[in-house]
Amino acid sequence: MQTLRAFMKGETKQKENVKVVVSDRFQDENGNPIEWEIRLIPSKEDEEIRRSCTRKVTGQKKGKTEEFDSNKYVLKIACAATVYPDLKNKELQDSYGVFDEVSLLQELLFAGELNAYLDMVEKINGYTKTLSEKVDEIKN
Repeated sequence: MQTLRAFMKGETKQKENVKVVVSDRFQDENGNPIEWEIRLIPSKEDEEIRRSCTRKVTGQKKGKTEEFDSNKYVLKIACAATVYPDLKNKELQDSYGVFDEVSLLQELLFAGELNAYLDMVEKINGYTKTLSEKVDEIKN
């Protein structure tokens, strides 16, 4: 017989944060690559980020529609999921001359590193297809 107890808060198996080496350019004092820490994003937080990346657009023929900025969304999800390094840290942002976590992430990583990191964050958070896979699917 199944029990609802397994669904009770505090009874569910918690997922641990994941540590990954994003780039060997970030090294500790011994020359070892520094791991970044990624957390899972709760559904409610995901919805808030999704809403912040959607805007209403008034068109001449269709009236009001919504426009979703998928690039902004993926970057914001990656920032929200990043536990370490702390992308909200003012000292770190100042060292790169930026004022927000998205800009910092873009400054920290080269294009290929950033794309690989975005894919890692999506996979860790359970998305079955990454943004690049979706783009490839649309192209074909």
